[in-house]
Amino acid sequence: MKNMEDLEVADKIYDENGVNICEKITRYSQKCCTVNTMKNAFPVLAWLPKYNSKFLMSDFVAGLTVGLTAIPQAIAYATVAGLLPQYGLYSAFMGCFVYIIFGTCKDITVGPTAITALMVQSHVSGSPDYAVLCCFLSGCIILCLGLLNLGVLVRFISIPVTTGFTMAAAITIASGQINNLFVSEHNITFSFQNYNFTTEDICKGTSNEFIASWYNFFTHFNEIRTNDAALGITTLIILLMMRKVKDLKCGRYKMFTKYISLSRNALAVLAGILLCYLLRNDDRLPFKVSGEISPGLPPFDWPPFSTAVNGTIIPFKTMVSHLGASLISIPLISILESRLVDATQEMIALGVSNIMGGFVSSMPITGSFTRTAINNSSGVKTPLGGAVTGTLVLMALAFLTKTFYYIPKATLAAIIIGAMIFMVEYDRVAEIWRSKKIDFFPFLVTVLVCLFWSLEYGIVGGILANMTFILYKSARPIIIISKEEINCVQIGIVEVMETLCYSSAEYLKYQILHFTSSQAEGNEIRLIILKIQDNSSIDSSVALNILSLEKDLSMLECRLICWNWNVCAAGVIYRLHTKGNQLLKYGKSYMELINDLKLSPPFITFDIEGSLKLEEI
Repeated sequence: MKNMEDLEVADKIYDENGVNICEKITRYSQKCCTVNTMKNAFPVLAWLPKYNSKFLMSDFVAGLTVGLTAIPQAIAYATVAGLLPQYGLYSAFMGCFVYIIFGTCKDITVGPTAITALMVQSHVSGSPDYAVLCCFLSGCIILCLGLLNLGVLVRFISIPVTTGFTMAAAITIASGQINNLFVSEHNITFSFQNYNFTTEDICKGTSNEFIASWYNFFTHFNEIRTNDAALGITTLIILLMMRKVKDLKCGRYKMFTKYISLSRNALAVLAGILLCYLLRNDDRLPFKVSGEISPGLPPFDWPPFSTAVNGTIIPFKTMVSHLGASLISIPLISILESRLVDATQEMIALGVSNIMGGFVSSMPITGSFTRTAINNSSGVKTPLGGAVTGTLVLMALAFLTKTFYYIPKATLAAIIIGAMIFMVEYDRVAEIWRSKKIDFFPFLVTVLVCLFWSLEYGIVGGILANMTFILYKSARPIIIISKEEINCVQIGIVEVMETLCYSSAEYLKYQILHFTSSQAEGNEIRLIILKIQDNSSIDSSVALNILSLEKDLSMLECRLICWNWNVCAAGVIYRLHTKGNQLLKYGKSYMELINDLKLSPPFITFDIEGSLKLEEI
């Protein structure tokens, strides 16, 4: 009767409580219908009622400063993506307005970035509609991830991998712009590794043409245009110098030098336009220019679910197939680039921004680290500063497109290269090397695969390299095995210092059996005490292997006891088999356990022939 009562108590202790779905749904629905939930979903409701006139000037100045950076960067990143310049401007305004409603961080500005532009470049050779569709579908994916609270997925991408990816992307983009910085006299076609490239193709900076960019540069070095090279190098040097101007101690001119430094990209473009216009000779221009930009605002229309290439209609299914893995990699990289604060809400804001961007012919957009830093330095107070930035871009589209025709390509290349130099986190690379050198391996894998294969596979390669370490560590947990003699009984104490899972189940079993069977005759282990950490857990594979281990040890005349296990781990053993309850023991000392198990040491006798014989007392 007592045994039955003990079993009932054990059943209650080790019962695995299921999830009450109805209760969770009720609680969630009640939580949804609150003012705080509405404010979390639409953060504008939280800060707009508190808005005052003191914030207005700060937001206006910050929005204007960011806008002066966003316009030249948008045009430059359109060239990286292999699109016409207007597509960069189309991408630079919608995110500014959407983020006001859904964004949580006053500093973040959403728009085109160099990395997303590079990622989409390989898909736009047939039609820019691919970039627009990619923007819309990426937004749908990011929004779904945000609504399902799956922002935790990015935690599986380590800092060495993201650092390596950013470095490789920056090197690739800068390398692609070398040929824009030193524009060749002609659009040269050449072969490299069985592929045909042109100078125009290389200037786009595709991720799998890193080597080809430099090959083209060195083989056609004598054909570069001196005017463009001089302008590009001079602009790059001035941009780097102007970046440092804001750090100078200029007394009462400090604010002036600060905003001059923050507006350096706009000033570089303005200087390039003036030089190109003033030095023109009849219809001949002194520099290669970005070319015609379609005037006016983009039409607000559905994203292109089909397109025409060379007179052939490409249906939606074929377009999605062509985009392929980019539909996963671009949303993932967009999330990583955004430097999320409230991950779930920021993903929703980013998703809606891309979805709405698809209606105005935008390429994929994300949070820009460069413009976010400028926004913060300019003293922005609320996300309303984005409205000024977005309005400035719209005004540029409406009134300044004819002026943008004269922007030299070398100037845009200098702006891009200047930005890429500071995208590489040199200090972070040194920190990875100093702190743990094995972490340098996934970093190196990411960089090399990105540079010599493609960005998409580079980040996957880095993740796989990291996962290799994680899987190996989970398959080889730290196990400390010691031997003690208590009351003339030889016992083995096995301490598992990490959580056990299916990958380590066989390893644990092998280590214990090897230790037990390797003991010298006369010193046989009579008891194995298996201890785990207080917060550890096990799965069914480990539990099955422990039961199998118990059978194998019994053949060696050895007992197995799971000593002082926590309820979570012990419950798996108990629920798996009723025999599992016999393995679970709790107590204060090993002596108490040995007495409870009634273990006694063997003693030595001699048979008639004089050989040793072990018997139990």
